[in-house]
Amino acid sequence: MSAVDVVFWVFSAVAVVAGWRVFCTDSMVRASFLLLVSFIAVGAIMLLLNAPYLGFATIFMMGVEMMVMALFMVMFMMNPAGLNPMMMVHQHRFSIAAGAAAFVGLAIAIFTTGFPHDPVAAGRPVIHDLGRELLGPSMLIFESAGVTLLATMVASVILSSRSGRFGAADEGSVPPPLEPGGEPAGRRPDDEGGGHAHHHH
Repeated sequence: MSAVDVVFWVFSAVAVVAGWRVFCTDSMVRASFLLLVSFIAVGAIMLLLNAPYLGFATIFMMGVEMMVMALFMVMFMMNPAGLNPMMMVHQHRFSIAAGAAAFVGLAIAIFTTGFPHDPVAAGRPVIHDLGRELLGPSMLIFESAGVTLLATMVASVILSSRSGRFGAADEGSVPPPLEPGGEPAGRRPDDEGGGHAHHHH
């Protein structure tokens, strides 16, 4: 067994164990990062299989997606920061049966399928051809989506930071009044702490 084989089995184990832990943890944020680790291991396996485009695309795209998911859960979940214990799996028996059936089916397909052996010429621009085949005329849309996701990540970090626009978020910061000595501008929660709010003009 070569060193490449050892690394392949290590990344395979990391991908499987991290994917399994996604459904065992009791936190949405931890589940997002465990899923990120699993996808990174899958991307590393693609690199070992001499598929650099698919490997790097998997790592970069899943990295952005999981980070955005985790940040938005910290910002907007009713469960504070997505860290409090919660049930991550529903319909346990059905989930186990479906997962086992999918695993067996995929394993049978892998071991019974005759994959073609068609080596690629050394000078052929494989990555360029694959990019054109996958994206075609949608390259501009794909790149625009990447910039949009980056802006979303930056905005999520800014909105979830402790330092708010009108002061530290944990010190009861309020916007300035519209008139000197007046009530703070914008919406404020009522005195009873309910879900309704009123506006001050």
